[in-house]
Amino acid sequence: MPQASLFRQITDFANRADPYPLYEELRKTPVLHEEDGPYVISSYYDIEALLHDPRISSDATNVAAAGDDELSGPEATGLPPSFIRLDPPEHDRLRRIANSSFGPPHRPRRIENMRGELGEIVTGLIDGFGDARQIDLVDEFAYPFPVTVICRLLGVPREDEPRFRAWVDPIVAGLDPDTRTSAESERTAQEARLQLGMYLNGLVEQRAREPRDDMLSDLVNSRGPDGAMTTMEVLSTSVLLLIAGHETTVNLITNGMLTLLRHPEVLARLRNDPGLSVRIVEELLRYEPPVQIVPQRTCIADIELRGVTIPKGSRIWLMLAAGNRDPERFKDPERFDPDREDIQHLGFGSGIHSCFGAPLARLEAQIALSELARRLENPRLVEDPPPYRQNAVLRGPRHLNIAFDGLR
Repeated sequence: MPQASLFRQITDFANRADPYPLYEELRKTPVLHEEDGPYVISSYYDIEALLHDPRISSDATNVAAAGDDELSGPEATGLPPSFIRLDPPEHDRLRRIANSSFGPPHRPRRIENMRGELGEIVTGLIDGFGDARQIDLVDEFAYPFPVTVICRLLGVPREDEPRFRAWVDPIVAGLDPDTRTSAESERTAQEARLQLGMYLNGLVEQRAREPRDDMLSDLVNSRGPDGAMTTMEVLSTSVLLLIAGHETTVNLITNGMLTLLRHPEVLARLRNDPGLSVRIVEELLRYEPPVQIVPQRTCIADIELRGVTIPKGSRIWLMLAAGNRDPERFKDPERFDPDREDIQHLGFGSGIHSCFGAPLARLEAQIALSELARRLENPRLVEDPPPYRQNAVLRGPRHLNIAFDGLR
C-alpha cells in the first residue's frame, strides 16, 4: 500500500465499514505526515501522552489559524465556543461549574438516580416495537433514547420533548458530511439552531426565577468559587451536552448491538447476566469506539515525537481507534473480549478534555444493551455490514436492521 495514500483512504467513505486494517497499517508509521495534511498519531502511548500535553491546544482560534481540513465539523451554533473548544484557564472554569451540577462532589447521585428513569425510557421504546418482526435499531431506538435522556437531565418539560427533538434532528444530521453539502439542509439546521437557542434561552430565564431540581437550574444558579456562567455560556454548555451527548451515545449503542450480534455467545451471556453489561460496554469503548479520531488539535510549540519534529502551528489528528487496538498496549487487540482484565481504553479520550458525559453514556449503553439482549427473541442482522454514516470521526451505522421472533 503506497504510504502517500493512507491518509486519504482513512477519510474515504469506501472504508467506513472496516477501517481497522488501515489503522494497523497506520501504526507502522506512528507519526504520519503527508503533503500539507495534519500530523496523524496512531500509537496508544503517544496519543495518551499528547492528550495530557499542555503544548496541544483545543482552542477554536488556534485550530482555525492552523487551517481547515475535511474533518472540521460545523460549530456554527451562533454561541460562544463550548468548553471542549477552549484551553485552560477558561476551559477549567467552565468545566468545573458544569461538573458541579453533573456529578461528585456536589451532585454525587444525579446520574445514578436516573437509572430507574433510563430503564423506563428503554422499556417504552422496546414496547413501541409492538408486533413488528424487524426494526431499524438506529431510528426506532438508539436515536430517540439519548435525546429524551438529555431532555430529562436538563429539565425540559415532558410536553416540550417532541418539539425539542424536531429541532435536534436537523442539527445532528448536519454533523454528517453527506448532508452538509445541501444548502437546503444547512438552512434547515441553521433555523433549528436558532429555534433551539431561543427555546433554551426562555427556559434559562424561567429557571433563574424558579429553580428546580435539574441541571439547567444548577448551571443558571451556580454560585461556587468560579462564579456563575453567563447566559450564553449556559446555552453553549447545554447545546454541547445535547450534540456531543447524542451522536456518541447513538454510535455506542448501535456499534454495541452490531458487535453483540456478531458475537452471539457474548449476547447469550448478557441475556442471562445483565451485570456483564459493565464489562461489555468498556470493551466496546476499546474495540468499536464511537469517536474514532480527535481532529481538532493544534501544537502551540514544537513537539518532538519518535524522532519527528512537529512544528508549532501544525494540526494534529489523534487516532483513538488505532490506539485502542495497538498491540504494544493490548494483548490480542483485534479480539472482542469482555473478560479482558486490562481495559484502559481511549474511548472517552484522556486528560483535561476526557469525556464530560462518560458516566451517563456508560449507564445509557449498559441499560440499553442488557434490555435489548433480554427482550428480543432470536435477534439477527438483516445485512452485514450495515450502511454507515459518512462521518469518519463519529463512526457508526446509519441504519441497523434487526430481525427477531418476538418480544419477551
